[in-house]
Amino acid sequence: MAIITGRKRRDAGPKANKVTRKQIRQENRKEAYFTASQRQLIWARFRRNGTALTAGFILLTLVLMGLFAPFLSPYDPTIAGRDKGYTNGAPQIPRFCDAAGCSARPFIYGTKRERSIETNFRWVTSIDTADRRYVQWFVQGDRYRLFGLTMTTHLFGVDSGKIHLFGTDDTGKDIFSRTLHAIKTSLAVGTLGVLISFSLALIIGGVAGYFGGIIDGVIQMVTDAIRTVPSIPLFMAVAAFLPDTVSAEARFFYISLILGLIGWPTLARRIRTHILVERNQEYVLAAQLSGAGPGHIIRRHLLPSFTSYIIVDLVISFPYMVLSETALSFIGLGLKDPVTSLGVLLSNTCQADVLLNYQWYFIPVIFFITLVMAFVFVGDGLRDAADPYGSQRK
Repeated sequence: MAIITGRKRRDAGPKANKVTRKQIRQENRKEAYFTASQRQLIWARFRRNGTALTAGFILLTLVLMGLFAPFLSPYDPTIAGRDKGYTNGAPQIPRFCDAAGCSARPFIYGTKRERSIETNFRWVTSIDTADRRYVQWFVQGDRYRLFGLTMTTHLFGVDSGKIHLFGTDDTGKDIFSRTLHAIKTSLAVGTLGVLISFSLALIIGGVAGYFGGIIDGVIQMVTDAIRTVPSIPLFMAVAAFLPDTVSAEARFFYISLILGLIGWPTLARRIRTHILVERNQEYVLAAQLSGAGPGHIIRRHLLPSFTSYIIVDLVISFPYMVLSETALSFIGLGLKDPVTSLGVLLSNTCQADVLLNYQWYFIPVIFFITLVMAFVFVGDGLRDAADPYGSQRK
C-alpha cells in the first residue's frame, strides 16, 4: 500500500505543479488588470476590436501619406500644365512584362500626340508601346519644404518624361500628387477646427458645469443660439464678404476658424454634464478646502477624471470637420485653387463629361470615403474601449 500511495503521489506531482503554474498566470493577469492605468485598460480593450484596430492602421497610413505628401508625390500639384502633352490622361499603371518581354524594373509606356483625319485633325494623345520609361526611386524634382527643410528629392519618378499613377486633369496636373496634398490640407483644416472647438468647449463647458446657476443658464442660452445657426447660409455670407483678392492661406484660416467657432457646443454640453456630476465628489471638496481656485480644480481635478471620453469625442468630431470642409469646397464656398483639398478635387467630378470619359477623376473619392470611415470606426472603437461597462451590456 505504501508503494502504491507513493506512486500516486509521484504521479500527482507534475499535475499539481501544472495547476499551480496556471493559477500563477491567472493571478498575474488579475494583478496586471487591477494595477493597470486607464490608458492601458483602454488600449487592451481597443486591441480586441479587430475592426477598429484595422481602421486605426489605415488611418495612420493616410495621416502619414498626408504628412509626407511632398516627398511621396512626384510633382508639385499647384502648377497647371505640368504635362501639357498629357492633359486628361488616363492613369499610367507600372508593369513588368509586355509583348516585348519582361523586365526586373517596373516601367510605363510613353505617349505621343498626333493629328489624324479620323479626329478632324485635332490633337490626339496615344500610347507608344515602343517607348519604355523605367521607374526610378529617390529622384530629383520640384523644390518643396518638409518640416522646415527645403528638399528636392521625391520618392519615385521615371528616367524620361513623367509618370501619372492616377492620371491628369484638364490642365495637366498630376491627380496622384493632388490627392496626397488634398489629404494633408483636409486633415490640417480638421485639426485646426477641432483645436479651436476643443479649447472653447473645455473653457465654456467647464465654467458652466462648475458654477451652475445663473452662469450655467446664460451659457446654455448662448450654446442653444449657436447650435441653431445654419452653417451653409453662414458660409454663404462669409464667401460674399470675402473679396477675391484674399490669399489661399487667409481663406484656409477663415474656413478653419468658422468650423471651430460653430463646432464647440456639442462637446461643451458633454463636458458640462460630466462636471455637474463630479463637482459634488469628495476630492473636489478637499481641493476647495485646501484653497484651490476654480480654474485649478477644473483643470487639474475635474477634466482629468474623464479624459478618455474627451479624447473619444475629439476623434469622433474629426470626420465631421473633414466632411464640413469637403462639402463647403464642393459647393464653391470653401477652399479654392491653388489650394488642393478633397473638396476641391470632388468639385471637379460634377461635370457630365468627367463621368462619361474621365472616370479617374473619382479616385480621390475613394480616399475621402476611406478617411472618413477610418475615423468613424476608430472613434467607435475608442468609445467602446473607454466605457468600463460596455462589455457587460453585450
